[in-house]
Amino acid sequence: MSDINKIPPTQPQFSATFDPYTLSEIRRAAATGIYDIRGAGTKRKLPHFDDLLFLGASVSRYPLEGYREKCGTDVVLGTRFAKKPIHLKTPVTIAGMSFGALSANAKEALGRGASIVGTSTTTGDGGMTPEERGQSKTLVYQYLPSRYGMNPDDLRKADAIEVVIGQGAKPGGGGMLLGQKISERVAKMRCLPEGIDQRSACRHPDWTGPDDLEIKILELREITDWEKPIYVKIGATRPYYDVALAVKAGADVVVLDGMQGGTAATQEVFIEHVGIPILAAIRPAVQALQDLGMHRKVQLIVSGGIRNGADVAKALALGADAVAIGTAALVALGDNDPSLEDEYRKLGSTAGAYDDWQDGKDPAGITTQDPELAKRLDPVKAGRRLANYVSVMTMEAQVIARACGKSHLHNLEPEDLVALTLESAAMARVPLAGTTWIPGNPL
Repeated sequence: MSDINKIPPTQPQFSATFDPYTLSEIRRAAATGIYDIRGAGTKRKLPHFDDLLFLGASVSRYPLEGYREKCGTDVVLGTRFAKKPIHLKTPVTIAGMSFGALSANAKEALGRGASIVGTSTTTGDGGMTPEERGQSKTLVYQYLPSRYGMNPDDLRKADAIEVVIGQGAKPGGGGMLLGQKISERVAKMRCLPEGIDQRSACRHPDWTGPDDLEIKILELREITDWEKPIYVKIGATRPYYDVALAVKAGADVVVLDGMQGGTAATQEVFIEHVGIPILAAIRPAVQALQDLGMHRKVQLIVSGGIRNGADVAKALALGADAVAIGTAALVALGDNDPSLEDEYRKLGSTAGAYDDWQDGKDPAGITTQDPELAKRLDPVKAGRRLANYVSVMTMEAQVIARACGKSHLHNLEPEDLVALTLESAAMARVPLAGTTWIPGNPL
């Protein structure tokens, strides 16, 4: 019998349902009796901005010359009711990440970087640090269910207030801060015992629905003399109704966070199985604003997996006014750098996996409260790195807008986009490339 007719032995194959990771998780759960907790957002592949393409100008459209014709990037947030709306030079903002989850040096670096490029940064849970306020030209103060660190003086010091109802990685659930990150300073700011695991509340203690939210927003406006824009942040689950109710409750700005958004720490089952991708959430949110006659009057900030200027341009083309970055900002500061690979391996992780972020042992000095590790991060240099990154994102978005013949990023529109897959076409409500068909619409 010739070799060509020999049947090769069957190669063992893992089940698509019970793959190696699933099997390891079953064994871990059986051995420990506890669920897995980790930082950052979902790791599964989801329909995302990469599934969309821009239709650049050709004969039927007229492009703008990059070095001679202007393309605006500025955005004003909080124009609805606030006496002092926020005017930013770029639509790329820094999302809320707490002192506790991050070191004081990291918070300072975020403020420095945001100020250099003329954008805002956000406090996150746990209160306002002098380092962050001192280096942030524009600082948004998060008002969370936990109320950690909350006081009227800090509300007045802020340039805007963000009422956090949900987060993309864990809509409907509270976050965690492990005991090794509850340092003496963090414990004092949050009124917690030092070194003890902390779990944040999943809902605000003093209201149960949109009517109570309206009362709370009015209270915050009175405390701040109606000067500060009031944001409402929601995790992407039912964006049409949640955005509509936030607007009716009196929000100046709505922040919509998709499931690719990061988190300090929570259950992995939550991160991977609750919420929807930001690509699926933007158009229903915009539709709600349009139906209420409030699109561009109440600004929409979207977050969850924003990585580059193309993502920014696509989010704005779908109807957002600005974006927020979190995970990408930390990487820009220097987290998960391959030069630290040996130290990440000692933690049982690897550069780029970000499984170490909740443990407080970050060798980059960013997601830690260890004073020796925190010293490794130079907030001045890290701030410059962040500023460089945001500047590049902004320029990339401008390049795309000019190619589409737009003189401002906010002039981008769904008509400038097509989709590569049926899923992304349906979610973004733009045509499948090469056709005029939007799935769900009649042919």
